[in-house]
Amino acid sequence: MGEIDYAKLDVLVLDVDGVLTDGRIILTASGEEIKAFHCRDGAGMRYWKRSGHRLAIITGRGSPAVLARAKELGVDAVRLNVHEKVSAFTEVLAEFGSTDRHAVVIGDDLMDLPLMRRCAFPVAVADAVEEVRQAASYVTSAAGGEGCVREVIELILKKAGKWQAILSRYLPSGREQPR
Repeated sequence: MGEIDYAKLDVLVLDVDGVLTDGRIILTASGEEIKAFHCRDGAGMRYWKRSGHRLAIITGRGSPAVLARAKELGVDAVRLNVHEKVSAFTEVLAEFGSTDRHAVVIGDDLMDLPLMRRCAFPVAVADAVEEVRQAASYVTSAAGGEGCVREVIELILKKAGKWQAILSRYLPSGREQPR
C-alpha cells in the first residue's frame, strides 16, 4: 500500500459491534439490546464532522441504540442489518460524492475485510481478529469501544494539519499550546 495522503481522507466508515462498542451484546429480559458507547469516540466523531468530513456507519446488526447514537452525533449515513457491506459502502460513497480513495474504514472482524481492502486507509482496532489486523495500514492502541475511533480521528486530523483548528476552540487565544 502506498503513502497515505491524510488531507484527502474525507469519509470515515465505522462498524458498530467491536469498533464503537466493545463487542458485547447485552439483551434485557424483553429482548431489548443495550449498547455502551465511549464518550471520547463521540467527541472525536463531532471533531471529524466539524472539520468538514462525512461519517457513515455500516453494521451487520440493527439496533435502536445505534440509530439514537448516530442521530445524536450527526452521522451522515447509517446502514443497519447489512450482510454484504461492499454494496452499502459503494452506495454511501456515491451519496457523499466521494470515492474509496478518500475513505477510512475501521473494522474488527471478517465482515469488515472487503471494505478495508477497498479503502484508502484501512484501520483495525487493537483487539480485532488477526486477519483484520494484517489487512490494516494502522492498528489502534485502543480496543473496540475504548476510544479507538477517537484515536484514528485525532491521528488523521493531526497529520492533515486540521487538529489545531479543533484545539483552538478549547484553548484561550494567545496561550501556549500543549506539546
